Amino acid sequence: MTGFRRALSVFLSISVVVSVMGLDGCSKKPEPAQAAEALQAQAGQAQPGGAQQAPPGQAEATAYVALSPDQLDQLVAPIALYPDALLAQILGAATFPDQIAAATGWLQQNKSLTGTALMQAVNEQAWDPSVKALTQFPSVLDNLAMNLSWTSSLGEAYHMQPADVMSAVQALRAKAQAAGNLKSGSQITVVQQSPQVIVIQPTNPQVVYVPQYNPTVVYGTPYATPGYSTAAVVTTAVLAFGVGIAVGAAINNSCCGWGYSYWNCNWHGGTVVYKSNVYYGNSAWHGGVYGSSATVYGPNGAARVGSAYNPSTGTYARGASTVTPYGTQKAGQAYNPNTGAYAATHQTSNAYGSYGSSVVSKNGNTAYTQHQTTAQGSVGTVQTTAGGKGVAASGAYGNNAAAGQTASGTKYAAANGNVYKNTGSGWNQTQGTSHNTSSYSGANSAAARGYGGQEKSSGSSAFGGGGGGSGWQSRQASARGSASRGGGRR
Repeated sequence: MTGFRRALSVFLSISVVVSVMGLDGCSKKPEPAQAAEALQAQAGQAQPGGAQQAPPGQAEATAYVALSPDQLDQLVAPIALYPDALLAQILGAATFPDQIAAATGWLQQNKSLTGTALMQAVNEQAWDPSVKALTQFPSVLDNLAMNLSWTSSLGEAYHMQPADVMSAVQALRAKAQAAGNLKSGSQITVVQQSPQVIVIQPTNPQVVYVPQYNPTVVYGTPYATPGYSTAAVVTTAVLAFGVGIAVGAAINNSCCGWGYSYWNCNWHGGTVVYKSNVYYGNSAWHGGVYGSSATVYGPNGAARVGSAYNPSTGTYARGASTVTPYGTQKAGQAYNPNTGAYAATHQTSNAYGSYGSSVVSKNGNTAYTQHQTTAQGSVGTVQTTAGGKGVAASGAYGNNAAAGQTASGTKYAAANGNVYKNTGSGWNQTQGTSHNTSSYSGANSAAARGYGGQEKSSGSSAFGGGGGGSGWQSRQASARGSASRGGGRR
């Protein structure tokens, strides 16, 4: 296959020109084709939905730079005036931003569920109790999902500096009270429990109102929260409230041990409390990257699934694989909501060969690739929405060829070590043994076609991903936990 490697080197060089798309936000992630295995290796020790009741480990603290009091004030400003139990749920759930994204997508797909039916359905999900609890407050959950960069920073700060985060909340409550913007009413009751502690509880214990306020004005001192969208901030200088959320069912329903009444804040101990125990959130945080995975074995093979998140880059990734006597299938996705960069892949192999398709997108440009390898040879294609395209192939007897066109219209062709270029004024050989291009039927045939479409090799189920309707729908769906397995048609 030496000839094929040579052809591929040309083909990949063309592809670099065709789509210079480097996924900055995903630069610390594995290539999509290895996403499933890499996720397992990266997150293999974490258990899905694993709530922890132990303080953060020393190994984690070495990779974390503690935030200053001013930075913590800015971080907690959007939620410091929430009722204590709701605040506790948010701090816990913020250590699981990947689950927050998944839960938000799940709620959107199950809007018909309400009350006890909703709680019972949520109870079956493999989410942390704090994330499950927030499904009773969809506006809060949606806000966390819409501001994932801030959410992950909040979760990391609470996980690593719980007492400092709780102190920052109290400092801001004191400022809001001094400014005359935090006081008891029909929605909340504000109690000065001690000189350093202000407690906020629902006036009616069975109805919780979510405060709405502008952090830049409500405290008397402006706070600009990094990573928090100002589009979601209300303009009023005082506390406002949305529709009350009835939590009576959550209090009285015996199905679910994660409801509103199980959460609180221990202001003197500086932690969240869940079921009367201190709660530090996700223990799977490993130096700023964490995730979860699961493997199931059966008589006919195994299935693996995993997800990971990197707060330093804001990148989410997930993957899955199956292994049976008939072959293997692997799928992976990576997405960065901060940059809009997205990548996905689906790979299959069996006794007849290997097949796959991938998609990568950033800055409004998307590239689709497909490949197939069988006993007859190999072929690969790439096409971008900017207009670039290319194809490379190698036969079973060593013959090889490649052709491509950049977004600007420059065409390339290669066959058995000879490379040709056409900028519009005719074909010129740029590499290999001197050859008369007029007698080179491969180049002329390709030029006549203009590289106008992707070649689909017979028998490949992977060659269907070109164009906008590639099956992955949208980057937002991926970020919110869509059930899509990856780019391109399977």
